[in-house]
Amino acid sequence: MKFPVSLALAAAMALPAGAALAEYPEGPVQFVVPWPPGDLEDVLTRMIAEDFQEAYGQPAAVVNRPGGGGGPFPGAIEVANAPADGSMVGSFVIGVPVVGPTLGIEELSPDPFVPVGIFLTYPFVLATSGSSEFQTMEELAAYAQDNEVLLGHFGAALTPTAVSFALAQTMGFSWGADAAYDALDCNTLASGDVDVINTTIQLIMPCLDDVTILASVTGERLELAPDAPTVGELAPDLSISLWNGLFVHKDTPQEAIDAIAAVAQETIASERAQTFAAETGAQIYWQDTAAATAQIESDIATMARIDELTAE
Repeated sequence: MKFPVSLALAAAMALPAGAALAEYPEGPVQFVVPWPPGDLEDVLTRMIAEDFQEAYGQPAAVVNRPGGGGGPFPGAIEVANAPADGSMVGSFVIGVPVVGPTLGIEELSPDPFVPVGIFLTYPFVLATSGSSEFQTMEELAAYAQDNEVLLGHFGAALTPTAVSFALAQTMGFSWGADAAYDALDCNTLASGDVDVINTTIQLIMPCLDDVTILASVTGERLELAPDAPTVGELAPDLSISLWNGLFVHKDTPQEAIDAIAAVAQETIASERAQTFAAETGAQIYWQDTAAATAQIESDIATMARIDELTAE
């Protein structure tokens, strides 16, 4: 689907002929996604790349470089080593700027990136069966005092999993056991293998009427679960989420950053992106460089607090 160039984008492209932006991009641009194809960030990044190519008349492709949410981030290293000219753009989760600089990876420490903007929050939730003996986080905390509650998640390195452990600590209980799963959906709860799953609302849409969302690991409440509090409402010190944004090397010219941002902001506001969000439960928006930088600083402090709680 083609999209009209926005007023903001048109203004960005209307600089004098001698300005740097008039020459950007001078060649193909790659958007690097450090995950396999098909997930929320990949689909939205492909929309941005398509619109970027249409707007600027240069080839723009998405390149997948799987490497995990907790490191070692080979895709991020590739972007860090690329020329600082906007020819390679990283589409990164929170872990790259928040955790990456602490892993001892030379290319990522100190943080070599500047955010172009954040555009997605994954709709992670803590969910249980609608017939379970607890239907709120407070009831879960009380139930867990005398009962073993089993938690299923996608991996201990993921931010939502760490939040789940820290939230339990804050609310005065501990998970009886936990395990990582490749799939966490309606069947996981129906099978009784676990009592609570830390998954995305997208994966349990077919059975939303039969499950209870205990909390969302998002900045704002999810439209599909408006009655479920966010973790930040339950524990303000743990207000953090798994987001995704666009990043470039910090030495990239501002003109290039502005050009990338103009297209991305327009894409996220487009009807096709908004439809995709409604179909998947994803929260999409545009948080510019300044707001994204402040978000990262806040998340670094929050993650330190989470590490303290989960180490106890």
